Amino acid sequence: MTTEMNEPRIALVTGASRGIGAAIAKRLQQDGFNVFGTATSAEGAAQIDKMLGRSGAGLCFQAESPEQIEPLIKAVETQAGSVHVLVNNAGITHDGLLLRLTSEDLNRLLQVNLLAAMNLSRAVLRGMSKARQGRIINVSSVVAQMGNAGQTGYVAAKAGLEGFTRALAREMGGRNITVNAVAPGFIQTDMTDKLNEAQQAAMLGAIALGRMGQAEEVASAISFLASDAAAYITGAVLPVNGGLYMG
Repeated sequence: MTTEMNEPRIALVTGASRGIGAAIAKRLQQDGFNVFGTATSAEGAAQIDKMLGRSGAGLCFQAESPEQIEPLIKAVETQAGSVHVLVNNAGITHDGLLLRLTSEDLNRLLQVNLLAAMNLSRAVLRGMSKARQGRIINVSSVVAQMGNAGQTGYVAAKAGLEGFTRALAREMGGRNITVNAVAPGFIQTDMTDKLNEAQQAAMLGAIALGRMGQAEEVASAISFLASDAAAYITGAVLPVNGGLYMG
């Protein structure tokens, strides 16, 4: 996206210490952004520091703690300036039948996967509105569209995230701020590597392309949505699922 000449482009990526988040942070850095990535621990933040080098930094942030949002945004603004691109990637799962989930389980799923994205978006919108440009990109999931037994809380949060994306896109379009989401399917990560052969075979059998996606492929979709080439795209949910779900 365009900025004034010599003004650094700032991207904030939550959950950037590994997997999809790390791939997103690295790709946006390659695109010329000064990237700030968050992790839930000092060790994770240090890993992001090492990964990004001089044109980025890692910051500690607990998505389930709303009181940490304002200090996080202030830290980025103090070090580099207003956020131009926000990628709400941080998320958690807590699988189990709804009958067995506690209220605390459900509240945490909603706080991390939905409410943190809403509150972070609100926090960066002041700067974006003043600049009359910005990109907010939310990381959803294929299960938000297709559903998945044993993940009712997670699915509800991600479906809410997609609805939030569309509503905020309508609110902020007049300010030249686009709001979009990507919905990854089965992506090869540390978690999927732990599945046994039978589980992996069943998973691959449902995917039209017959393979799991790579974190870098999700990052490429986000790179596009953050670019000038996507200036006329807002309120969209871009599937990155290999044909697992085509609804």
